[in-house]
Amino acid sequence: MAHVELSLSEVFASPTETPAEQETDNFTQWSGTVSRAAEPCLLIDADTTVVAISSSGCDLLCLGAPEDVIGLPLLEGGLRLVDFTASPSELTEQETDKIPPLLALLSGRLARGLLRVQGPGSDAGTTVDAISTPVLTGSAVAGSLTFFSVL
Repeated sequence: MAHVELSLSEVFASPTETPAEQETDNFTQWSGTVSRAAEPCLLIDADTTVVAISSSGCDLLCLGAPEDVIGLPLLEGGLRLVDFTASPSELTEQETDKIPPLLALLSGRLARGLLRVQGPGSDAGTTVDAISTPVLTGSAVAGSLTFFSVL
């Protein structure tokens, strides 16, 4: 019979951390991570402006290249959300306020939901699962981070 021992010890901060690394806030760190991510993800700020989006996120949401979207409001950067009816039509403003990235931002809580994203053509759209979390700077909500997957 195998014998396994477990020892727990305190974790100490690495002495190689520079003051610049310690001074970056949570929002700035997520911005860099999202920009380099292989997964489809998006980071918006408190004004709903796209701060960072992964290349795969742009592909999934039919938004072109990240540099085409960064700096634009989320819903004005080419994102076309449609309803789940047989003949898809664009969502109303009341409906778009409830999409996970905006709901997490406004509520300060986790949000999850399905989105139907329509590309440049007249296709029926792609159904996307979105999971969003608020991103804090100090104790204030500075934005929201969303991860997407195709259903």
